[in-house]
Amino acid sequence: MKKKVAIFILVLVSLILLVMYISRQRFPFGEKNTSFATIPDKGITRIELQGSTEKIVLENKDGDWVLNGSKETRKTSVLFLLKVLTGIKVKSPVSTELFNSEIKEKKIDPVRVRVFENRKIIGSFHVYKTRSNIYGNIMKVRENSKPFIVNLPGYEGDIGSAFTLNKLFWQPHTVFNLLPSEIFSVDFCYTNDRESSFSIINNSGKFTLHDSGTKITGWDTLKVIRYLTYFTHVSFESWAFDMSVDEKEKISNSAPAFTITVVTTRKDTIRLSLWERHIIEKGGEKTYDSDRLWAKNESINEFFIIRYLDLDPLIKRRSYFLSGL
Repeated sequence: MKKKVAIFILVLVSLILLVMYISRQRFPFGEKNTSFATIPDKGITRIELQGSTEKIVLENKDGDWVLNGSKETRKTSVLFLLKVLTGIKVKSPVSTELFNSEIKEKKIDPVRVRVFENRKIIGSFHVYKTRSNIYGNIMKVRENSKPFIVNLPGYEGDIGSAFTLNKLFWQPHTVFNLLPSEIFSVDFCYTNDRESSFSIINNSGKFTLHDSGTKITGWDTLKVIRYLTYFTHVSFESWAFDMSVDEKEKISNSAPAFTITVVTTRKDTIRLSLWERHIIEKGGEKTYDSDRLWAKNESINEFFIIRYLDLDPLIKRRSYFLSGL
């Protein structure tokens, strides 16, 4: 009897070891340490990104994703994050030495990610954003787990950007979104060409065109009305979050090419300053970007990039409004 029990125990232990070996072959670093992808039954409904001082909450409310309970989100940014969450894979392990030199010594705090389906947590991990690899991150399932470089197969960009705590990143790239009836005045100022600058005042549907405060006559009413419709939706390409402090100061201390100031009927002021972008070519030669501008909204202390294509309808000179010109 004892012999049979010993044989049974031996067989059982062998089976357990075999299962553990197979598991190690499928998950060489341990499944619990490498389960980064989140696979929901029906769909992800809430995503929390928590830093040392900031927190972002993205939530699906009746099919629309909102930021921190109420703010509109930029759909492409949320869709990219969802793609990352459901498709990320371990690329390679990270040695203790590398983690210490790139993360601990540089005091990089993790972004703690929690993913929900309704009220159930279906995924969580830590993201340490770093420039030590092209994917922009080192991740851990838990703080005391093994670190890995994680990527999205087929995507060679920085997936670490999908875990930003900057609220601006998640909001629509909108410069102006105003109906003509919501605009009280527009002031377009060319820094180096005052003769082309102009102002439009909309006083209860009665329009006037001005030159440095002086009312102008002989302008085309239809052109003025049409011009105000161009403020209905103006978007920009991307934020310039990677711009250095020195570059920001250099641009801020230089005169913009032109500024557009809009005062709404609610007395809100939107002041947009725009600078030409310089590109340094080989040999140190400096050229201008013919497609894009640096831009900054006075109420937001961040630079962004806007295309001439999106801004072109607003770039008019005073002569444009004058009849017969």
